[in-house]
Amino acid sequence: MSEDRLMDIETKLAFQEHTIDELNSVVIEQQREIDRLKNAVEFLLDKVSQIADTRMERAPSNEKPPHY
Repeated sequence: MSEDRLMDIETKLAFQEHTIDELNSVVIEQQREIDRLKNAVEFLLDKVSQIADTRMERAPSNEKPPHY
């Protein structure tokens, strides 16, 4: 294998390793964001459930709506 060809392969390998490291960093940050969003959705679902429960407790079941 010629010296130039070996140097070219080593350069490409170094570039690929750098690219993989950058992509790995992006994937890690995306996973963190996904985790934050999942927590936010869970929190909001709990809040909606609490609000719905409160409204159901307050709603009179056999009272006619005000437009009647």
